[in-house]
Amino acid sequence: MTLKKLPIGIQTFSEIREEDYVYIDKTGLAYELLQSYKYVFLSRPRRFGKSLFLDTLRNIFEGNKDLFAGLAIEDRWDWSVSYPVIQISFAEGKLKSVKDLEDKFEEIFLQNQQRLGITCQFDARDRRCFSELIRKAHAKYNQKVVILVDEYDKPILDNWTGYNPSYTKTR
Repeated sequence: MTLKKLPIGIQTFSEIREEDYVYIDKTGLAYELLQSYKYVFLSRPRRFGKSLFLDTLRNIFEGNKDLFAGLAIEDRWDWSVSYPVIQISFAEGKLKSVKDLEDKFEEIFLQNQQRLGITCQFDARDRRCFSELIRKAHAKYNQKVVILVDEYDKPILDNWTGYNPSYTKTR
């Protein structure tokens, strides 16, 4: 009997499924979330699989049915409908200044424009680019736009100088 590989450090749903890594099926839970809520905020400690779960959601919304063969959501989701997905992640790099954050937003908006086949009128550094990206994605795909935000707290943690993890306050 050959054991499946463990997906240590892999946060890409497609890689886990295509390379036959061990996968704990959470797609039933994903389906329930998607049916029950319009907005969802997932707050769990670091290294608890949020990035992998968001990538799983992206694949669901994009209608990548083949990746879900044999999983709980396979026969429950309408795979004939796909949604444009805007991905925002602050996972890579250190954001130690306002310029670093502006550069990251520019990178994120340009990547999403390219992936969705959309060109925004506003420069990617312009805050109006985000709302334009949403409007144009909706118009192009005639579907609601899905926005997935990962590592939203990283820019804050990169700049929080008052935090001392060895200090605990009790009362």
